[in-house]
Amino acid sequence: HAQGAKTLGLCSQSVYHFAEVLSGVVVVMSKDPVQHQGILLTMEGSVNLQLSAKSVGVFEAFYNSVKPIQIVSNAVEMVKPGKLPSGKTEIPFEFPLITKGNKTLYETYHGVFVNIQYTLRCDMKRSLLAKDLTKTIEFIIHSLPQKTRQTPNPVDFTITPDTLQNVKERASLPRFVIRGHLDSTSCIITQPVTGELLVETSEVPIKSIELQLVRVETCGCAEGYARDATEIQNIQIAEGDVCRGLPIPIYMVFPRLFTCPTLETTNFKIEFEVNVVVVLHDDHLITENFPLKLSRV
Repeated sequence: HAQGAKTLGLCSQSVYHFAEVLSGVVVVMSKDPVQHQGILLTMEGSVNLQLSAKSVGVFEAFYNSVKPIQIVSNAVEMVKPGKLPSGKTEIPFEFPLITKGNKTLYETYHGVFVNIQYTLRCDMKRSLLAKDLTKTIEFIIHSLPQKTRQTPNPVDFTITPDTLQNVKERASLPRFVIRGHLDSTSCIITQPVTGELLVETSEVPIKSIELQLVRVETCGCAEGYARDATEIQNIQIAEGDVCRGLPIPIYMVFPRLFTCPTLETTNFKIEFEVNVVVVLHDDHLITENFPLKLSRV
């Protein structure tokens, strides 16, 4: 630039809750005085829905239901047109995190077909010959703790060829007995899924035992819904032909941003499941599915 290098920055903490105040400073750094046409700060939160390829064209009504849902929006002109001095200029700001009407401040969530995101954007408008400066950062919203504490919901399971679903030739399967338990399928999002698994018998060698965390996202409206399950993470808890009768611990941490408390609204749902997957040596997959209910306390 003819007037020297200029940078525009935003500083704020990262995690907020409903009714708190989003605060921070806009930082402008320049070697020379900066002429500008105003500095605008915009805070926005929205739910962006997307249809999977298999759902497009199935329901005409989907096209209206997948429009972005605005949760919160607020814009303010921080500095009127004028000139900023050379060096470093800091301009403080505050936004109350309160929604209008019946809107809900959903927790931040980065999914495949559902995205809940909150951003803060600063724009410095400049003359026709100079390029506008823009800086955007994301801030994280955590939902308020639930007033009623979740009671643990332990689940015991036994997996044999007879308990498997969607099996065409059950008689051709090797014989096996796998037992275990999950300490609870009602989970606190800041705590891991825990439990235990034990291979009693297996006619064929075992190659691997894995935990698969799955997101189940539903988009749509009264005319129809598109439900898609996608993997978030896969963790191996045992490798090779494990000792029979040896308890294997189950332990999985929920990843930040890719999970959120279980959510159900008119236009979308976010749910989670965990699969216990046993891979046999001939690459046969034995899968047991457990729906989870996530909450924040």
